[in-house]
Amino acid sequence: MTETQTLSDLKDLGQAAAVEAEAPLREQKLDEHGRAYGTGRRKDAIARVWIKPGTGKITINGRDQDVYFARPVLRMLLQQPFLVTDRTNQYDVYATVTGGGLSGQAGAVRHGISRALLNYEPALHGPLKAGGFLTRDSRQVERKKYGRAKARRSFQFSKR
Repeated sequence: MTETQTLSDLKDLGQAAAVEAEAPLREQKLDEHGRAYGTGRRKDAIARVWIKPGTGKITINGRDQDVYFARPVLRMLLQQPFLVTDRTNQYDVYATVTGGGLSGQAGAVRHGISRALLNYEPALHGPLKAGGFLTRDSRQVERKKYGRAKARRSFQFSKR
């Protein structure tokens, strides 16, 4: 009889531990202007991103996203965190990005938007993490080796 009572006590303890494990969420981090900040990195590009509630306007280095990222694929990258979390056109984004090329910069801004969204709404951690938006893509360009035309390509062979 005492064993059954002990097992039920352990079951209750396990349920209580599960409730406690779900409870501690991150807290909202905002600056004095009511904005959330996130740093994004991709290749050699680094983006500083601020988001605040608004109409969905995205400004990069003082220019509209349509002007800065002319290719539709790059603009689609910026929208992905909002689409996954169902927050399309709910936040204004202001970003400054330096280094790298346009593709790396778009990836850096996407990473920064994801981290800023997480700081504004900590409950979005699940969908953002599942979509892979919180992980920094660490792939870099391989350096050129001596005796080679590029990183791996060798010079053209001449038989004579």
